[in-house]
Amino acid sequence: MGEADIDAVGALADPLRRRLYEYVVSREGETSRAEAADAVGIRRTLAAFHLDKLVDAGLLTTSRRKLSGREGPGSGRPAKLYRRADRQVNVHLPPRDYETAAHLLAEAVQHSGAEESLHAAARAEGRRRGGAAAVERPVDADGLCEVLTRLGYEPAADEEEPETLRLRNCPFHTLARDFPPLACGMNLELLRGLLAGVQAEGFTARMAPRGRHCCVTISKNENY
Repeated sequence: MGEADIDAVGALADPLRRRLYEYVVSREGETSRAEAADAVGIRRTLAAFHLDKLVDAGLLTTSRRKLSGREGPGSGRPAKLYRRADRQVNVHLPPRDYETAAHLLAEAVQHSGAEESLHAAARAEGRRRGGAAAVERPVDADGLCEVLTRLGYEPAADEEEPETLRLRNCPFHTLARDFPPLACGMNLELLRGLLAGVQAEGFTARMAPRGRHCCVTISKNENY
């Protein structure tokens, strides 16, 4: 674990700062200082201080644009906006390098053409996780969201398709970046196995990449 990771973890030790971070990452797109301040019930100046500390720690990133959508005189100053950074923070004491091991294994699977075996293992693991989930089976949409949240997927209803769950976080982000077909196929089969394990009848996992989200979405079948 490097000093930068220690700093990032330390930045979240403050409860207020952690609440601000959780609010920003729960949002689609970017968040202004005013929105974050209102969400946690503090002054804007205090929110700005803590948000910028999260930026310094590499947990958030910023951009500037005019919220009015207008340009030219009288359109106002650009606002500072925050969103989750792409950086991944790993904490292991003592240090462990599971990331390198995952990449080496992915490369070996890819070179040997063992994708079918990987998919079978992923489906089996998904069923195991689904069977171990502390929920009533079969699950409804709320129960499924609870399971997916615990697994780090950050599910949210799609604004355009309310019956579709967008997974705002990919737990295999760095692997998917370097081995997209392999990692995304593995993730799809893992989630298919999970749906079977929790007996989420009427839900289907499918590949539907969009922007920064996970490449897999979960939709409710029309017949249910």
